[in-house]
Amino acid sequence: MRYVIGREDGTDREPTRTQSRDFAPFDASTPAMSIDYDAKRWPLWKRIYHTTAVATLAFAVTLASSTITPAIFEIQDHFHTTREVATLSLSLYVLGLALGPMLAAPVSELYGRAVVYRTTGLLFILFLVGAGFSKSLGSLLICRLLAGLASGPVLAVGAGTNADLWPPQHRALAVVSYVMMPFLGPSLGPVIGGWRWTQWCATFVAILAYALVLPMHETYLKIILQRQRTAKGTSSGESSFAILRRSAKVMISRPFHMLVMEPIVIFLSLYSAYTVSLLYAFFAAYPYTFAKVYGFNAWQSGLAFLGITLGVLLAVATAISIDRFVYYKKFLGAVREGKAALPPENRLYAAILGSLGAPIGLFWFAWTARPSVHWISPVLAGVPFAWSVLNVFVSASMYLVDVYGPLQGASAAAANGFLRYVLGAVFPLFTIQMYETLGIAWATSLLGFISLVMMPIPWVFFKYGPSIRSKSRYNVSQL
Repeated sequence: MRYVIGREDGTDREPTRTQSRDFAPFDASTPAMSIDYDAKRWPLWKRIYHTTAVATLAFAVTLASSTITPAIFEIQDHFHTTREVATLSLSLYVLGLALGPMLAAPVSELYGRAVVYRTTGLLFILFLVGAGFSKSLGSLLICRLLAGLASGPVLAVGAGTNADLWPPQHRALAVVSYVMMPFLGPSLGPVIGGWRWTQWCATFVAILAYALVLPMHETYLKIILQRQRTAKGTSSGESSFAILRRSAKVMISRPFHMLVMEPIVIFLSLYSAYTVSLLYAFFAAYPYTFAKVYGFNAWQSGLAFLGITLGVLLAVATAISIDRFVYYKKFLGAVREGKAALPPENRLYAAILGSLGAPIGLFWFAWTARPSVHWISPVLAGVPFAWSVLNVFVSASMYLVDVYGPLQGASAAAANGFLRYVLGAVFPLFTIQMYETLGIAWATSLLGFISLVMMPIPWVFFKYGPSIRSKSRYNVSQL
């Protein structure tokens, strides 16, 4: 049986495959209007500007998550607290990133993307300022949590903006460029030191990014057409509250249902969440390791993250190359054969390659972070690790959208994001204790062994994806 939990019309009826709203065309009564206002038809410069503005704001959001990392020991001393409590300044922010999209997604469905950026972006800046001015540990932690809640919607809605702006055959380049910015944020953030200055620097970047999103136009075609109908007096007349309630039901319930019932969402989300969570675990492990083994101060420990930055940049080059020279060539071949699209499994090449990098980087770091080995070796171990994390994340994200379509794919992506940031919030809380108990080598090796266990996941979906998709409870791609 295939069904859609909490369909957009607020019912749970079983639709036929042709009734799937994810794959159905727009209402035939408004095709010309749809074409005229579709953001995919905007001039190239305008689409690039909107993609860049959202990516810059996403960079500011994730930069703020990690800037505080090197200053955790300073926060511990300043507020006379334990290391675990000081680490909450990172974990609570990341937890906010997990919860924020759940609150904002229904608002985005009702009022569009642009209003989410303008509203949450301003709140994000205000809470960062509050964190920088905090006189007590409690106020710092509360402001960090609220800053995460306010900024989380940016990361979720940003994916929708890219889908609004770019057709599927050109979307990979935009997605990779967009995703690069959130990954550069965590890797560059630790370079900034001094706990109050970490918040000020994040605030300055957020203000610049916010200035870029203010002139943005609405990109969500559904909202654009609704506004046109309202202006012409032809709207449905349904109350905003009814629409919001229906959207909230879909946007909140469906991701959790998919995270429990859909094997594709479960395993790809778990794999992607684990690799990204390792990045957040390293926010605690890097300062500990480089201070203990090499005597690095907070500033020097932050510079050690530049290996991860290099890995992110190499992953961008890899993902773009795979898209241009593998996926797009196969897409053109499919078009010549009269096909509209490729099977979703063609999105998994980057994840298959990337699955090799995390174990290599983790074991490399584990057994070279010792006084007898130069510090540059564990720094360089971050390159294959970060290369792996980004390739897996990008590939999994595009695969989920191709499998489930734009609407249900957004719910799958929301499930992925929720699990990713929940684990990202938890990992730093036990990382140091694990490193102290097992030692640097075996603690990192344990993480490497887990990554080895998960490594076959993209390979399995690449080979058996069509069979697994055929058993889905949702309307999925049948290519």
